[in-house]
Amino acid sequence: MKPSMWIVCCAMASALFLILPACSDNETETECDDCPPVDDDDNNDDDDDATPAPIIGPPTRVVPSSGLPPDLALQDANNNLDVTRHDDRVFLAFRTAPSHFAAETAEIHVVSSLDQVHWDHEMSFHLGRDLREPRLLSWDGGLFLYFAFLGTNPINFEPGGMMVAEYLGPGDWTEPAEFYGQGFIPWRTKTIDGVPYMLTYVGGESVYSIDPEPIDVHFLTTADGYTWVPVVPGQPVVIEGGCTETDVVFLDNGDLVAVSRCEARDTLGFGMRICRAPAEDLGRWECVMDPKKYDSPLLFREGDDIYLIGRRNLTADGNYNLGYDTLPDLLQYLIYELDYWIAPKRTSLWRVNPETLTVSFVDDFPSRGDTSFAGIIGEGEHAYEVYNYTSPLQEPDYVWLMGQLGKTVIVRVTLTFPQ
Repeated sequence: MKPSMWIVCCAMASALFLILPACSDNETETECDDCPPVDDDDNNDDDDDATPAPIIGPPTRVVPSSGLPPDLALQDANNNLDVTRHDDRVFLAFRTAPSHFAAETAEIHVVSSLDQVHWDHEMSFHLGRDLREPRLLSWDGGLFLYFAFLGTNPINFEPGGMMVAEYLGPGDWTEPAEFYGQGFIPWRTKTIDGVPYMLTYVGGESVYSIDPEPIDVHFLTTADGYTWVPVVPGQPVVIEGGCTETDVVFLDNGDLVAVSRCEARDTLGFGMRICRAPAEDLGRWECVMDPKKYDSPLLFREGDDIYLIGRRNLTADGNYNLGYDTLPDLLQYLIYELDYWIAPKRTSLWRVNPETLTVSFVDDFPSRGDTSFAGIIGEGEHAYEVYNYTSPLQEPDYVWLMGQLGKTVIVRVTLTFPQ
């Protein structure tokens, strides 16, 4: 096993906590759930855009809540999640564990609801190792759950592979089975115009390795929910280098627009890739690098607009890439990671321009501390329910690393786009 930089980074971060405050310099937000966000993206804002600003409603806590089954075992951290509609019910899958980090007690719970208030226990998965990245796919009359299994060492990222279970009826699921290949992490599953898609990556352990190997992002589809094949026959890999979490949408002309988190060393640099591929060649992704890092990206279309939900870094410019290009790659990475860990975070809404491949800040969701892993479902015309996890909103505005060690809850908000 390659040596991990988590040990080095954690030691350095611990030292920094002795001399740096644990809260944002924006002290006025500490006890306010619905305060306006700090606007630190003036150069990219849509404040003067003619498009009406979307409305983000107040948060409703889902996990934990009195609407959950009383026998559902919850741990302190309730985070990675996905949500979908199937058979007139809303299905929510989420991870519960002692903290954000790997644990052998981690479980994936699946619950369902008719009203998104009162929930029934569908199934729980526990394999004696870390489980995360649950992904729900409702397609062709069936419902599938995909998730990743990893190791148990909290300071290592150890991808083992992907598992799939199929919904057979209320409270009845198939036993989870491995699929596709070892070491893969499922990032996003979705159906677009009736076609199922999956974005997955392999080599993710290299993100936190002193001696990294290339990371490959695969773009896949399926005919049965179990066997996944490349969207472009013979070409599973669409990005190679240092990228992991990736999501896509399609334009009306069939072109593809994608975003991909890229914090490993890469030829384009550290940050986020914003990409486009022509309809006639969906395997030819042309990308630019954004110095920010919109972790846990979720892309969706609202009319002609493309929106992104992802993590926001509450610093002066919000950048992950601080521009120390003349330093060795490893030193750059350590500086960028430490700077990122000791800043507060938000889950935010952004707009993606498919022509310029730029991203502009729109607004923050109620969130703080450890946050950002969103799922979304439509609620009629121009309205959505967004599920997300966050450190408790009534607690201090902890820096990200402190939030990862503490409790997290799952909330939902209504997102409305005025016409």
